[in-house]
Amino acid sequence: MNYKMRGRGEKDEFVFKDSSIGLIRLLCFLILFVIGIIIGLTSSSHVDRYFITSRPDNFYTDYTTAAPAPSYAKTATYDQNCSTNSNCKNDDCLSMESFRMPKNLTHRMTDNELFWRASMVPDKPEYPFDRVPKLAFMFMTRGPLPFLPLWERFFRGQDENKYSIYVHSNPGVRLDFENSSVFYQRQIPSKDVKWGTVTLVDAERRLLGNALLDFSNDRFILLSESCIPIYNFPTIYNYLIGSTHSFLDSYDDPSRYGRGRYSRRMKPDIKLRDWRKGSQWFEIHRTIGIKIISDTKYYNLFKSYCLPSCYPDEHYLPTFVHMFYGDFNANRTVTYVDWSLGGPHPATFGADDVTENLIRSIRNNGTNCAYNKGKTSICFLFARKFSPSALDPLLGLASSLLGF
Repeated sequence: MNYKMRGRGEKDEFVFKDSSIGLIRLLCFLILFVIGIIIGLTSSSHVDRYFITSRPDNFYTDYTTAAPAPSYAKTATYDQNCSTNSNCKNDDCLSMESFRMPKNLTHRMTDNELFWRASMVPDKPEYPFDRVPKLAFMFMTRGPLPFLPLWERFFRGQDENKYSIYVHSNPGVRLDFENSSVFYQRQIPSKDVKWGTVTLVDAERRLLGNALLDFSNDRFILLSESCIPIYNFPTIYNYLIGSTHSFLDSYDDPSRYGRGRYSRRMKPDIKLRDWRKGSQWFEIHRTIGIKIISDTKYYNLFKSYCLPSCYPDEHYLPTFVHMFYGDFNANRTVTYVDWSLGGPHPATFGADDVTENLIRSIRNNGTNCAYNKGKTSICFLFARKFSPSALDPLLGLASSLLGF
């Protein structure tokens, strides 16, 4: 009997303890639940403030105030006003002026970082500054610029708010421009370039990426060291800024030098009917420039399958722009080249070739070109391929014929 009573007592004691533990657990849960509600309400107010201050309308303000300083400036003490600290350079500070128009082209960004940075597009249609559209002159050169004196005269006396200059040369090539030159400190970080390979496209995109960092650059002109202007700056500026189209050569070449270079491995993204060819020396609008440096998919297809004997610089941009932005392209170049001799390279003009008749024949070649909704006799604004020996006779024609 005692045994059974102890058994029941032990059981009752166990039930009591179990009920107590359950009650304690319930109270703990209620306490944690109330604490969770309080934390949630507090956090939601912070989240609301975050989204209110992160609207697309405030894109530029948020980016300029949140972006880290460039890596080469991290050793300097940060001074927001750049006025009291001698270690802070004006063009390194995160001010609106520096953000919209970087003056120092030296940076340590990789190509991917550069393209990401340059691909940013404002959601606000208006600019928070007085924007004058500029022409970006982008020179791709293997060495020195033999026609530097001619280009110096071309830019002399012109409004610096209407143009900017960028130079891409092979690494190790130091271009010593005088500090009075418009080319001074306009050399961008570069990589090796080899003719006939995708590295030519890389250099074009690198020039575009750097030039797009200046929000006032509106039109982008790719030039080589053998290019010259055949009109003065005001004529070229008005022609390009006034155009509703870009000028990128793009056409269907049914021969083995055109369609014959197409690779079926690009299907289904790029079909044979999309394949285009054209001169690499382009002039494009800012909108298309942003799309070019933002592209990864089609660039990688060309990098993988447009191998030697395909020449990516002759096909990538003509095909890409034709596929997606053909309505905004004039399908012609504004840089004259003489292919009449045949072969893989155009004719070269030396000192003996440079005459008034040559320049006039390039200017007025007997054809009319489409321009906006009409026609114009001005089809070319630049010309190549000129040898260094042509400099002196060109300087002799500059004031009398070229207009600068």
